[in-house]
Amino acid sequence: MRTDDGSRPTWSIGAVARQVGLPVKVVRHWSDLGVVVPAGRTDGGYRRYDTAGVARLHLARTLRDLGLGLGEIRAALDREDGLAEVAAAHAEALETQIRRLRARQAVLRTVTRRTTAEGLARMTRTAHMSPDERHRLVHDFLTETLGDLDVPHFRQGLLAAGAELPDRPSDEQAEAWLELGELVADGELGRAVRRIAEYAARHGQGAQDPAMAEEMRALTDMWTSRVGTAKQAGTAADSPAADRVVADIVAAWLPSRANTDPALTSDGAAARTRLLDQLTAATEPTVERFWHLLCVLGGRPAPAGIAEAGQWLTTALRANPVPGAYEARLEALYADDTDPWPGGVLDAFTRVQDTVRTLVHATTPDHFGLPTPCAEWTVRELLDHLVWEHLIWGGLAQGAPPTDGHTEDHLGDDHMIAFETAAAGARDAFRQPGLLERSFGPAPGRRVVEQLLIELLVHGWDLATALGRDRDLEPDIARAALPVVRDVYGSLPRTAGGSIAPARPAPERAPALDQVAAFLGRGVRGVGGPV
Repeated sequence: MRTDDGSRPTWSIGAVARQVGLPVKVVRHWSDLGVVVPAGRTDGGYRRYDTAGVARLHLARTLRDLGLGLGEIRAALDREDGLAEVAAAHAEALETQIRRLRARQAVLRTVTRRTTAEGLARMTRTAHMSPDERHRLVHDFLTETLGDLDVPHFRQGLLAAGAELPDRPSDEQAEAWLELGELVADGELGRAVRRIAEYAARHGQGAQDPAMAEEMRALTDMWTSRVGTAKQAGTAADSPAADRVVADIVAAWLPSRANTDPALTSDGAAARTRLLDQLTAATEPTVERFWHLLCVLGGRPAPAGIAEAGQWLTTALRANPVPGAYEARLEALYADDTDPWPGGVLDAFTRVQDTVRTLVHATTPDHFGLPTPCAEWTVRELLDHLVWEHLIWGGLAQGAPPTDGHTEDHLGDDHMIAFETAAAGARDAFRQPGLLERSFGPAPGRRVVEQLLIELLVHGWDLATALGRDRDLEPDIARAALPVVRDVYGSLPRTAGGSIAPARPAPERAPALDQVAAFLGRGVRGVGGPV
């Protein structure tokens, strides 16, 4: 370092290059272009740079690293207000680049989770929309979806929420915006919003006063809590046990209908149909996600979701459309004391349990992560369910069903010991003298054994399929099972909240157990082939 006149320090081009971290030839090139101007030259003609020049080079390098061209850099640095204005321009350029990077990051994060080539192109276009374009997309979607429906309060609420999109979204909001763009592009959201709007139009729903809104929040808290308790206890939505849950919720809901539905005074087919209609509109999963994303974009806390609980309750209402009807139907079914099982139900159960035991012993921890035909279950989760089924039905036969929830872990560190222990308990319970004739509610004991037999038979098929083993288990028992499962499960709703997926086609001349599996919602793509 030296001073030209004893008052300000200057540096040679080599010293400046080392300070800034650039090659000397780059500093020389930028000087020739006017990005930085030397403070002077030595007697020998060598360039000298002062503090302001070094600062310009630091900023120029930063802007260059951010992708700005040299022309843009020079224009930014040549602002009349000097270094302070340059710093402001620097910050502005950084903000622009950060927004671009956030958009790219959000797209890439979304791609790692899901999308197609077409979806990637759509997301990329969505990510680069201007604030006005983002607002217009949501506004146009809502306007087109609602059409000419007479739902002013519903329309105003949606449009007001859609108007709160941020001009400069955060990382979380950028990802939410991309997902929102995908939802808007998906026709299902539009159809779901339209269904809710049509419901509001049919029932003349207007603005709620604060007292009514609080009443509805309390009612929602009540029924979601009641459903949560039932699910934790392992109560299936499409079981007769769900009827009691439905009755409690209907009793709590009826007072809220006093003004709008005065004819609904007690639990019955009309009340349950009306509640089902209301819940179907209120618990659309895609619309719930739409609202959640609007809350994220608007910087508001998202309310707790109710779609999952709503799926359970709507399924329970479909399975139990009239109080006591499901149980009465089962009583009529159970009145038939014919035993269709080869060797009798207890012998058939023992054979199927032994067959499944062989599959369980063939399963190793290396298999635990494999998928199964049961939607979203891995092999480990399937094994856990097999243990739970033994515990619940064996415990029922002993008069002591388990108190822990079906969602808890029942395998522990050794899946074979867990299975053997639970299987032995169920087998001993079923061998109690007189168990087959004992009453369990409307069902005789042999139906309790039959239930676990069917569970083991079908989930044994699932496990064999996941392990790549022969899935034609116990053919004569499977043939006997097919009419039984059709009688027991044929009238159940095949909905998202239910136990059974929609029936699938089975190949012609498929083994009997493939046909049972297909009837209960498994995909069977070929006789003896992959599923």
